[in-house]
Amino acid sequence: MMRLSTPAFSRFTQASNFQAIYAGSEANVAASLSLFGIPTEHITRFPDNDFGLAATQTLRKCGITTDHIIYGEERMGLYFLENGAMQRSSKIIYDRFDSAFAHIQSGMIDWDEVLKNAAWFHWTGITPAISQGAADVCREAIVIARKKGISVSGDINYRRNLWQYGKSAQDMMPELIGQTDFIVGGSTDIENSLGIQASSFEEACNHVMKGCPAVKKITSTQRDSISSSHNIISARLWNGKELFRSQQYDLTHIVDRVGAGDAYMAGLIYGWLTGKTDQQTIEFAIAASALKHSIEGDVNLSTVSEVETLVKGENIGKLLR
Repeated sequence: MMRLSTPAFSRFTQASNFQAIYAGSEANVAASLSLFGIPTEHITRFPDNDFGLAATQTLRKCGITTDHIIYGEERMGLYFLENGAMQRSSKIIYDRFDSAFAHIQSGMIDWDEVLKNAAWFHWTGITPAISQGAADVCREAIVIARKKGISVSGDINYRRNLWQYGKSAQDMMPELIGQTDFIVGGSTDIENSLGIQASSFEEACNHVMKGCPAVKKITSTQRDSISSSHNIISARLWNGKELFRSQQYDLTHIVDRVGAGDAYMAGLIYGWLTGKTDQQTIEFAIAASALKHSIEGDVNLSTVSEVETLVKGENIGKLLR
């Protein structure tokens, strides 16, 4: 997508110009992993115009392979961001109707070729929310990934305003979640996607694992929003037997929180791919998410060394020479 942000902390009603960058949930994850040293590829459908070219170039600058991106005649999907401050919340307006990605269809991507040497496939709940075609392509990819023995992760982030094509999350998400190994989602996401109501995170996770035996681990971040500029974040992970909790981070002067969940997801994938324990993995992931709050734009530009240093509580806020 193209992200269009108001300058500084201006409101939509004040803005006479917008800052344009290119981002998207799965792309943010791929970019962060690439910066961590993990080879990544992003699969999507862009418009066959200069905006599609600019988006592709943005991915390449992050070291992401773009060989299998396809292009179409439609438009670039947009979202508009108004950054909140103090007690005023941030706002996002989506404009994704009739985008090139919304018109993607089964058979357009050669998933056998794309996944030939892959070790991991990641999807998010945003993709099946865009259109029936996008949901079908997501399912197509997951099925082939599982046949190849590739680990599958899914961030089941629920975006109510995106489900506009006649299907609900509970119509589409259960089948996708049922074929996914690692899930990121809190109790609200689980309820909206699967209709599961529970009195605790652990209870919700157990219900998910009972109905979806492929799911091995479920994790989520927890956020206490004191204001738009001051949040406290932590993470928890359920592996079917034990609940792990991370340390907390008190974020008092947030620069940009958009993409923090994608930074967490990238940290998880990095941790699991490199053999970290579940405790080490969520500590690395939540530290990555914390650092993202200090960075403008959607992508976490932190290195593995910076994340690991924060996990240890070293060099916090220092001037490094």
